[in-house]
Order: sequence, then C-alpha cells, then structure tokens
Amino acid sequence: MKTLARLAALVLVCFHGLLSAQTWPDRPVKFILPLGPGAGADIGARVFADRLAKRWAQPVVVENRPGADGIVAINAVLSARDDHTLLWGPSSTFVGHPYTLDRLPYDSKELLPVARVSSTVVAIAVPASLNVESLKDLIARIRAQPGKMNWTSVTTVTDIVIAGYLRSAGLDMVRVPYKDTVSALNDLVEGRIQLYSAAYAIVRTQAQSGRVKLLAVMNRTRVPGLDLPTVAEAGFPELNFDGLVGLIAARSSGLSAAARERIAADVKAVAADPTVIERFNATAQLIIPGTGEELAASIEEQAANLAATAKVLGLKPKF
Repeated sequence: MKTLARLAALVLVCFHGLLSAQTWPDRPVKFILPLGPGAGADIGARVFADRLAKRWAQPVVVENRPGADGIVAINAVLSARDDHTLLWGPSSTFVGHPYTLDRLPYDSKELLPVARVSSTVVAIAVPASLNVESLKDLIARIRAQPGKMNWTSVTTVTDIVIAGYLRSAGLDMVRVPYKDTVSALNDLVEGRIQLYSAAYAIVRTQAQSGRVKLLAVMNRTRVPGLDLPTVAEAGFPELNFDGLVGLIAARSSGLSAAARERIAADVKAVAADPTVIERFNATAQLIIPGTGEELAASIEEQAANLAATAKVLGLKPKF
C-alpha cells in the first residue's frame, strides 16, 4: 500500500508540473529591461517577444525601465511579485553592484535565473577623427598623453574591467560618467570622448557612417559578419567581457519549475529560427540559449572574473 501511495503521489506531482507548464502563461507576459530603446538587449527582447507571443498565445510586452544602474528595472520586477513579469537584461546590470553601492536596495537572493539567451557584443569605439587604426595604436596614444584622454562605458562591469586594465597597465585616462548612451555617443563623435565601450547596436550607425571607428570586440569570440578582432586577438585579453543576457524572475513570484523549464525550452526553440539568428548576427549579438541553471553558472563565472579585476583596483565587495 505504501508503494502504491508513493506512486500515486509521484504521479500527482508530475501531473501538477505538467499542468503548470501547460497553463503558463494564462495572461500577458511582461519583459522589463534596464536599458533604453535601441540597446542590443532591447532589440533582442523585441525579436524574442514577437515569436514567444505566438508560441504562448499571449501578448509579450517589452517595457524599458532604464535608470539607477539597473535598479529601477530590478525593483520593478521584484516588487511586482508576478510570475508573468520577468527581467530581460544583461547580468552586468547587477553583478557590479557590490562594488559600487553602499547598500543594496533589493534582495539579490530574490533574483531567480530562468533562461540564458544571448551575449550582447560589446565594442571598443573611438572617434574617427582620432586617426588610430587598432587597439594597440590607441593604447600607445593613451600612454603618450597621460591624463589628456577621456573614456566611458555603458555598464558598471565594463567600467571596472576598463579601469582595472588601465590601472594594471599604468595608463592615465579620465573616466567621464554619463546618464544616457546618446550623450556619450554624441561626445564620442565630436571627439570629447576618446574611448567608448558600448553595445555594438549603440555605435553601429555612427560606425557605418564613418564618424566612429570600431577597434575590437570585448567578447571572447568573433562575431559572424563583423570584421573585428576580439580584444584577446588584439593583444589585450584583460579587456575581455561578454555581455551576458538572460531572463530572470522574482523568486517570490511563485514561477513554477515547470514554467521555468518551458520558458527555457521555448527560448531555445526560438533561438534556432534562422530568421532570428540572422537578425541577431546583423545587430552583433551571439545567441547562446541555455537553462536557468546554465544562466546561473554563467553569472557566477562573470562575477568571479569581475572580483579578480576589482582586486586590481583595490575594490572590495561592500555587502
């Protein structure tokens, strides 16, 4: 009898899991992004939202909530306590917070990885008027003009990566903070910024017009269709950074394990669509779909690499 009871309980659990996967979503799904329109993650989110809406037979709304280094978007997801509201964004949004914030305004344990999606290609851009042809040329120019050149980047993590490299290489360059990518890009074009680390999608138009020159990508691998070396190939592996993007839920939202598995499986199915692959390649994004567990492992690896770089700067986690 005990064996039969256990078997019945197991069947009930499996049935409940299957039912959860089949009934989710039962209303519109919302993807909240910590970046503004036009960013690489924004473009990717809208491509996937369109196709996932067809698979789920529910609308998938993309909502941009930039500001406060990703905290606005993160808190919007966590405070919603809704298993149909997910964070779509780069892990760089939050892995750098322990080094830059005195107090974390959200519970990091509440962030539940659901699916790995892609790696946004991050490029190192300079104004065309600077007349440098390679990353090696740029570094030589910075070394020859200590304290006279400016740089900026889009995320906290790339801030730390670049600052760590400059420190370790004994280079003196001034970081200029910006509240938005548009102002930074305008200053890059005008030559007021000499180095800008940003998603390729942000600098693409100006690069194609010839006003901005791209020197390398910070990702580990080359991008199909983009004739740019990686920073490692250019001789500067310390500048490596992968713009990891994934879907994250609030743990307290009650999103079931079965629903998480379905989301990851559907993301993988959409990622295999040739049209999606072509669109991502065109915007310099690498599709690397994976489960929530794989996303969690990738985040841990990124955090470990960041900790090593932060140590060079004498930065210690504040919490």
